[in-house]
Amino acid sequence: MEKVLFLKGQFVEKIWGGSRLKKEFSYDFNSENIGEYWAISAMKDFSSIVINGAYKGEKLNDLYKNNKELFGNEKKEKFPLLIKLIDANDDLSIQVHPDEKMAKKENSYGKSECWYILNENKASIIYGLKTDDKKRALKLIDERRWDDLLKEENHIKGDFFRVDAGMVHAIKKGSLILEIQQASDITYRLYDYDRKDKEGNLRDLHIDKSKEAIKCLDSKKIHEDLEKEVEILLENEYFKVKKINVKDKINLKREDKYQLESVVKGKGELIIDDKTYPIKKGDFFILTNYVNNYTFKGNLEVVESSSK
Repeated sequence: MEKVLFLKGQFVEKIWGGSRLKKEFSYDFNSENIGEYWAISAMKDFSSIVINGAYKGEKLNDLYKNNKELFGNEKKEKFPLLIKLIDANDDLSIQVHPDEKMAKKENSYGKSECWYILNENKASIIYGLKTDDKKRALKLIDERRWDDLLKEENHIKGDFFRVDAGMVHAIKKGSLILEIQQASDITYRLYDYDRKDKEGNLRDLHIDKSKEAIKCLDSKKIHEDLEKEVEILLENEYFKVKKINVKDKINLKREDKYQLESVVKGKGELIIDDKTYPIKKGDFFILTNYVNNYTFKGNLEVVESSSK
């Protein structure tokens, strides 16, 4: 009956990655091109590993498959969410993700996601289109008139963006982001600045699939309310995301079958029943179905996610 699963994630190299995660989160890796840290993942090739308790050493994908009671006997066959840290040392490609219907053709969940901004330096993202007419959007793509098509949005720490499947988007250089998403690794690359990989080849594009997936969606950012101890940032049909500001101590009750916790600032303690766990920035863990009440103590910012 394990109540808390602390996890070690997987580092993923990207052409646009860097080494900022080492500096910001004191992670240990050798590469200078780490773009993503798959912190809470049950994706087959990049599964997180449990680092505490009775299940120490087990992969999250195996644990979810074989011990559904930890997850409230979740009915979904595959673990539904994926939580990453993203370090954009360069601009990411202009891309779009499929919705449920389109992704089903590739035996995957759709890919709606959201971004909580961690960088204190100014940076920006591509966030939606300048037109709400898909026919015009497709014409602008064919004519490669990217400046006329793409909407750019500045951001700073505490901004939060909802990125639904079908929204054209891109994370740009200087961004440090906590990403909560459906557990899918399907990305359709629309444009990549004619950038070449280390072998000198242009990266593959997925123009036709991108055109099919694109939706002209309203785009809106919010900024966290630092006065609120608990703030719901997003609740949609796939997941719920909360921001928890801990100034000293806060007592909470588990509201979902299981909850995914991302510590994005500070240090302190997690207290469950009579057991205390030290926690700090960069820690990721799951509160299982065996947790009823829990307490955060210290000076912390925690982003809490749960599947719908």
